[in-house]
Amino acid sequence: MSKYRKKPVVIEAIQWNGNTNRQEICDFVGEDLKTEEFSTTAYEAGMGQPFFSLKINTLEGEMTANPKDFIIKGVNGEFYPCKPEIFEKTYELVED
Repeated sequence: MSKYRKKPVVIEAIQWNGNTNRQEICDFVGEDLKTEEFSTTAYEAGMGQPFFSLKINTLEGEMTANPKDFIIKGVNGEFYPCKPEIFEKTYELVED
């Protein structure tokens, strides 16, 4: 068995908030993404907006990005969703 270290790579990513930054993410990935109802509980209670999931076309096919997931642009220009807990363990913010 051998051990390997992940190479340091700078990536671009946007966190999906489930509602209001859809256009920003569509602009980021370069296509109009489909949405799917995720949760309307807060909206129905009069305490917020409904939340939606996004459908992201990846190299492995269509994947779902739920609210709070990050949309990552990979090293070859591909896009894919990443759960926030994995993102935070894997990436740190790069200051310009």
